[in-house]
Amino acid sequence: MPRKKRAVVVTLETIWEIPEPAWERLKGILDEMYPPAPVGRPRIDFRKAMDGIIFRMRTSCQWNHLPKVFGDDSSVHRWFQRWVADGVFEKLWAILLEECAELGGVDWEWQAADGCLGKARSGGEKRGETPRIGASKAPRRASWSSVTAARSAS
Repeated sequence: MPRKKRAVVVTLETIWEIPEPAWERLKGILDEMYPPAPVGRPRIDFRKAMDGIIFRMRTSCQWNHLPKVFGDDSSVHRWFQRWVADGVFEKLWAILLEECAELGGVDWEWQAADGCLGKARSGGEKRGETPRIGASKAPRRASWSSVTAARSAS
């Protein structure tokens, strides 16, 4: 019996860096929401930060294990948290999804969610004693011995 032929699967290159057209759209939103300050320390490179966030989401690495090419890991994490809190990250992510869909990079038929459940080490309510309930107010059923004693007395 001849062997079955394997289907040829063409995989797209993994996106680790934002393509230029997508970055121009993202940059417009970020510059509008967070204009550079005229004085003080310069902020981190938003493009590197966004690439670092994509890397973090794709690999599930810890924030403190981001490669140095993305800049300071705590700064990338801080901006990510700020963008999420301000509702900006949803807009950025929607643009990235549009760009990837145009490139054919999103397979909408296959999606997965990853999660981890663990014990709440320092939180949660402590269980107390089970409260005692009073005596039952329902009439007691007659026991077998009381039934037989009543029959023999009659």
